[in-house]
Amino acid sequence: MKSNAHSKRWTALLLLCTAQFLVIMDTSIIGVALPAIKADLGYTQSGLQWIFNAYVIFFGGLLLLGGKLSDLFGSRKVFNWGFLILTLSSLFAGLAWSDMALNTARALQGVGSALIAPSALTLLLSTFTDPKELNKAFGFWGASAAAGGSAGVFFGGAITEWLSWNWIFLINIPIGIAVLFYSKKYLKKGVSKKGNVDILGAVLITSALVLTVYSIVSAENVGWTSVQTIGLLSLSLALFLIFLLSQKKKQEPLISLSIFKAPNLSSGNIVMALLAGSWIPLWFYLNLYLQQILNYSAFESGLALLPMTICIMLVMVGFTGKLVGKFGFKSNLIVGLLLLTLSLLLFGTAPVEGSFLSNVLPASLLGALGMSLAYIPGTIAATSGAKPEETGLASGLVSSSYQIGSAIGLAVIVAIAAFYTSSIDATTTKLTALNEGFRFAFNSAAILSFSALLIAAVYIKKPEQIIN
Repeated sequence: MKSNAHSKRWTALLLLCTAQFLVIMDTSIIGVALPAIKADLGYTQSGLQWIFNAYVIFFGGLLLLGGKLSDLFGSRKVFNWGFLILTLSSLFAGLAWSDMALNTARALQGVGSALIAPSALTLLLSTFTDPKELNKAFGFWGASAAAGGSAGVFFGGAITEWLSWNWIFLINIPIGIAVLFYSKKYLKKGVSKKGNVDILGAVLITSALVLTVYSIVSAENVGWTSVQTIGLLSLSLALFLIFLLSQKKKQEPLISLSIFKAPNLSSGNIVMALLAGSWIPLWFYLNLYLQQILNYSAFESGLALLPMTICIMLVMVGFTGKLVGKFGFKSNLIVGLLLLTLSLLLFGTAPVEGSFLSNVLPASLLGALGMSLAYIPGTIAATSGAKPEETGLASGLVSSSYQIGSAIGLAVIVAIAAFYTSSIDATTTKLTALNEGFRFAFNSAAILSFSALLIAAVYIKKPEQIIN
């Protein structure tokens, strides 16, 4: 009987890791397919970024709602709702006939993922109650997330080159059907509770995020000091303040602000946002460096990123859980962020005439090792202090922080790197100017990673410090 229970538990983990891998992969798999999508659907150059942003904005903006729904209606039910939406919207995306149709489908994919991510983490926490098993499960969970981000670039290149860009979305359909089929058998049902859903709060926070990202993205064309940029940023700030005010007054808010009294929750979420804001630009610009500077094909670029994926999976599954158990989450988090910062600084020196062995492989493996050591401890720090009845909300918060950090971090770094590139002396060759912009982007991401390190070192408390 015990053996069967153990087998069921680890099979459940396989489903949950598949879900985590899929929702994170959907943020990165579109990267190398953008030129093909542009040619087929008539996107403008500036409009292409919305294929990424439409997904991430609704994913990050609705994660809090997903966490709340998970607490109210049961994590397995919300998990299945999310996969149903993700599967249908992936079909819609794969059959998209225009840029607006694809953007709409990507937004719906984000909605589905916003339901999946926090409910999956809640299921993980409720399935593994033994600390040693939980650390091991977190290793697989973290590996599936980080590997999804890196593997998406590889799969996107292979699928686009051998099939067509449509299949980077259609590939989700059989996976989604399989997860829906097996979830009832292997995942715990979860407990449903009475309560109301704060739809207004979800609309306010998502609208604030959409306006923030849009104002940053459009600032490159209209100017940072333009009426449009300042007006949109001011409006997004106003919506965010209204959201906070509404949360104080509502009897059943989207976010119970008292949750921020939980140890490490605020600092842990800030660290996770900065981690995403440095990690996502790393793979984004590394892919551009490989294709536009070193002249790799989409498939070759994916292969070049494969060592990162393998490193992340091996370290997270084989070592991170054990290291957290031995040295604690704070020490591992600081070391991981230090290694990620060093990796970004190394990429910040990559020359035009660089090579894979000298300028890509060492720095990419260092970055993968840093991410492997930082992601799980950051997640643990941000969720461990929450009450049992608030685990869904805490899970939604940390996932939301990561996605919002990736959206805003990438938008800011893309904007300032483009501005830096355009300001380079006109006598500089176009390729050199482009590479200088990439180097500036890597160094900017290193600042975010180092900022996360400082916050973790100063504000993240060890368990014994919390008790005392």
